[in-house]
Amino acid sequence: MRNVKKEIAELLAAQVESLTAEDIEKLIEIPADPKMGDYAFPCFRLAKVMRKAPQMIAADIAKSIEGNTLFEKVEQVNAYVNMFIDKQEFARLTLGAVCEQGGAYGNTEGGKGKTAIVEYSSPNIAKPFHIGHIRSTVIGASIAKLYEATGWNVVRLNHLGDYGTQFGKMIVAYRKWGNKEDVEKEPIKTLLSYYVKFHEEAEKDPSLEDEARETFTKLELGAPEETELWQWFRSESLKEFSRVYDMLDIHFDSYNGESFYSDKMPAVLDELKAKGLLQESQGAQIVDLEPYGMTPALITKSDGSSLYITRDLAAAFYRKKTYHFDKCIYVVASQQNLHFQQWFKILELMGYEWAKDCVHVPFGLVSLEEGTMSTRSGRVVFLEDVLKAAVEKTREIIEEKGVNTDNMEETAKTVGIGAVIFQELSNYRIKDYVFSWDKVLNFDGETGPYVQYTHARAASVLRNAGAEGRKFDVSGMDLSYICGDAGYELVKLLYRLPEVVADAADKYEPSVVTRHIVDIAQAYNKFYHDERILVDDEAEKNAKLLLTYAAKQAIANGLALLMMKAPEKM
Repeated sequence: MRNVKKEIAELLAAQVESLTAEDIEKLIEIPADPKMGDYAFPCFRLAKVMRKAPQMIAADIAKSIEGNTLFEKVEQVNAYVNMFIDKQEFARLTLGAVCEQGGAYGNTEGGKGKTAIVEYSSPNIAKPFHIGHIRSTVIGASIAKLYEATGWNVVRLNHLGDYGTQFGKMIVAYRKWGNKEDVEKEPIKTLLSYYVKFHEEAEKDPSLEDEARETFTKLELGAPEETELWQWFRSESLKEFSRVYDMLDIHFDSYNGESFYSDKMPAVLDELKAKGLLQESQGAQIVDLEPYGMTPALITKSDGSSLYITRDLAAAFYRKKTYHFDKCIYVVASQQNLHFQQWFKILELMGYEWAKDCVHVPFGLVSLEEGTMSTRSGRVVFLEDVLKAAVEKTREIIEEKGVNTDNMEETAKTVGIGAVIFQELSNYRIKDYVFSWDKVLNFDGETGPYVQYTHARAASVLRNAGAEGRKFDVSGMDLSYICGDAGYELVKLLYRLPEVVADAADKYEPSVVTRHIVDIAQAYNKFYHDERILVDDEAEKNAKLLLTYAAKQAIANGLALLMMKAPEKM
């Protein structure tokens, strides 16, 4: 599709010697008020170079480009050149691209030929898959889709937390207070109760902590009994995790967790020693990062057991060798900022130039209305319970409103789970927020159900017109019928979808897409209310159906980037 902004930049570059077309493209704005044009170019920056008042520069530029066929009109307003694009031509190129690309509309090719690894979700084995995990899970899954939409080959990794002292605690607790039948019946809730019990008892008897550390050391050394229990905990946990992933329609290419890299750590330690980076400190091995403004990084504990940082280094080397990634993205809470800064710096100190291709994408935390979640105290909200409650609430609303749907259960699942995902992805990822049942299950306002309903409304219009499944084509269409205020505003939003998707990928920020498809839905609903679509005049009706089809397709494509389905009836 033609890049209008780029064309304008090239046109302006011929009039402005001091800036390149690339510089100008970055300066071009989209006015908030449509009366100020479709695009605006500020001239403040040129005043010093051209030694003229910005208003005079704007007037000269406006005069020099006003005859170009790209524009309906060009105006100088103060220090701005305001440009109004020819509406029908703009509608033709936008809707033509939607018709031609269909489900691929919004995609670009900036990452073609490159590979990105996205590591996300990564829950801890034998612990609850709680509402806090939804952040990494859906933000990461959406980033993976955004990268695919911008041309990258994407590898999805679930780096399971299946190693560490916590498993020493779990094994000790199971031996003292557990039984096999309870674990098999409700694995996560039962194992959580053991974990909570361990910390309650350890407060009374601190020697339990030493026993747990000794047990984990045995596990690291491959002791058969400890290994068998650990593998069983892992297997039972994955069954429960998979059930939630299926509900969210989220999949991974690999579930290699921390344990997978345990036999790859000695090589990392040897290399750190060989390169003179390891130092001993109170029996532990560290890398001193104080010269770089960070605390020392603990590589192995005094008892010789490994830590997260050692396993992350081993994982990075394995991934580079296996996948030859151009970018490795870690979607992990902002609490771990220092951890990532430390081991990225260690990679760099080891001499690996590709350390710059490892990217930590942090996000804010979820807390409960009654305070912070804690697996140690058992104060958690299970993600599966949230998803089931959302489906049940949606089913009640469908029954209450007598919604026309072919499959009640499928619609309730599509809309209910979609509501939870959309609410999560509508927040800026870096912001902390408080989980509220009322907010998650509120379907009014700028929500997932609102966007899905708008898609279903557009589908209904096409069905009523006998145009369901019709192959639309802009050739021969009289697009003047959709260039009124409401129609043209919608066209402009549709045109921007590829730019928005690329921007969201670049910023690792799915909420950019979430907000844009809300804007498209609101614009289509305004068009629907302001204009009669199914009119007698065939030329007018066809143009309006074309715009309806394009809006429906763009909403569906946007929802897909958020792992959401677009119902035809609702």
